[in-house]
Amino acid sequence: MDNVSNTISSGFNSFVDFLPTLLGAIALVLVAWVLAVLIRRGVKQGLKMAGFNRHLVKWGVAQNEEQANTTVESIGNVLYYLVWLLFLPAILGMLGLTAVAQPISNMFDTALSFIPTLIGAIFILVIGYFVAKFAKNLVYNLALSLNLDKWMSKLSGSSDTPDATPTASQKNTLAKVLANLVFVVILIPIATAALDVLGIESISRPVIGVLNSILAAIPNILVAVILLGIGIFLAKFIGQLLADLLRGTGMNSLTKYLNTNGKMNLDLAKLTGQVVSVVIGIFFLVEALNVLNLEVLNTIGGAIIAYLPLVISALVILGLGIIGGTLLGNFISTSTKSEFFGEAVKYILIIFSIFMALDQLQFATNIVNTAFMFIMGGIAVAFAIAFGIGGRDVAKRTLEKAGNKVEKESNKTSDSSNDFTPPTM
Repeated sequence: MDNVSNTISSGFNSFVDFLPTLLGAIALVLVAWVLAVLIRRGVKQGLKMAGFNRHLVKWGVAQNEEQANTTVESIGNVLYYLVWLLFLPAILGMLGLTAVAQPISNMFDTALSFIPTLIGAIFILVIGYFVAKFAKNLVYNLALSLNLDKWMSKLSGSSDTPDATPTASQKNTLAKVLANLVFVVILIPIATAALDVLGIESISRPVIGVLNSILAAIPNILVAVILLGIGIFLAKFIGQLLADLLRGTGMNSLTKYLNTNGKMNLDLAKLTGQVVSVVIGIFFLVEALNVLNLEVLNTIGGAIIAYLPLVISALVILGLGIIGGTLLGNFISTSTKSEFFGEAVKYILIIFSIFMALDQLQFATNIVNTAFMFIMGGIAVAFAIAFGIGGRDVAKRTLEKAGNKVEKESNKTSDSSNDFTPPTM
């Protein structure tokens, strides 16, 4: 009996000794619960009174006000459980559960020590965002005041001339493009500085490497854009100047010989100017690609420059074939009073020029040569069959007319020689 009573007495004494600790833990739980409820309710009411839900809809975070209210409720609940987590290590420590409370306490210590760094990074991002936003608005308004969109429209030859103040529906104006470019250029180094402040090397190091590569490429990109803009301006100016000069020399008068049937409306001066503009533009485009120092683009640019002489010579051959064939066909049609022979000669010369241009372009040379041989052989065989079988009588009459004409010419020559009287001395 003494042992039983001693055990009960010892347990009761232990309970009495532990009772203050238990009451303290219960009181701490009540304090945590009251504080968590008050914070949750206060945050919800405060955010709703401040109109935070309407701002969420305005910022595009929530689609409607109901969803915004749900977001506010979620923020309050997050803070509610965060208060419980803050009190949990103390409650567990008071109950003697240090093995469970220690990891939670260490987690909060790490998080609390990281908060100043996080706040510093957020502060840098916020300040940088406002600076970039200010620079963006400044560049946009400056571009509008200089009316860059109108000048760019004139430079590019567009028929649509934008107003000095574009509407909100004009999303791709030059002013907005420049403003957004300035915004991004300013925000990139600010984001790099914020990542450096956070000190998360596993994330910041590759991101900073990418950002540094972008920053290093921005000057080359700007130079390439400026070079391309100058090239477009020069190409358009020189092409227009050349077209006006050729038009002044009467080059377009050749079109009246090419347009005897009213089937062709060709401005040779304008076409020549446009070809020259394209060639100059291609040269500046290739140089702009070389400025970017990208191996793939450099290879493409070199291939374009190497192939350009072949394209120019092919265009010259094709143009001479079309113009020469048209002129010769019109001359034959006028001389022989036969439109068929004139059209046949014209299209034969055009076919010749097309195959010569394809051969100059080195476009499937074997196939082109074989096709040309088959086409010309077919045309020759068709003419031979038509002239030898179906046109035997026509050929006979044609040869007789030619023979009679030659005989008449020879008789006229002999008569004129017989009538000649030498001068008397």
